[in-house]
Amino acid sequence: APSIRLSPAARSLFDEPLAIAVQGLGPRQQVTLRTSLRDETGQLFQATARYQAGDDGELDLARCPALPGGSFSGLEPMGLLWALQPQKPFWRLVKRDVQSPFLLQLEVFEGHGERPGRLLAQAQHERAFLRDGVRRVPVREGRIRATLFLPP
Repeated sequence: APSIRLSPAARSLFDEPLAIAVQGLGPRQQVTLRTSLRDETGQLFQATARYQAGDDGELDLARCPALPGGSFSGLEPMGLLWALQPQKPFWRLVKRDVQSPFLLQLEVFEGHGERPGRLLAQAQHERAFLRDGVRRVPVREGRIRATLFLPP
């Protein structure tokens, strides 16, 4: 059965690279990958990309270019993250509470049709803004309003 392999596996910082690969596909199988996340107001952001697995049934986004017809094309290992678009026109992805991560959903669908084919695999990944152990200290002094982030 196909499965999604992420590195780092379950959680990464928002500005860190995320390696995405799909294992267990058929030789040269055509699939569509979709990422989605909801912002703090509940608005949905999505990106899709069409790929073809290698002869060994492996799909590594660092080595396989996205085919035309999705949110981007070409060799873009992080394309499924930077190409996230809002479902609501002119909406922006803004993070107000940096202490909670974004929850990224990844899905692999069969084929390249306009409508998603059969769901083959799915995974979740947290995109955090603070490294473990970092303390957030609000600063309020006179007219100064700031936030101090202290490393462990």
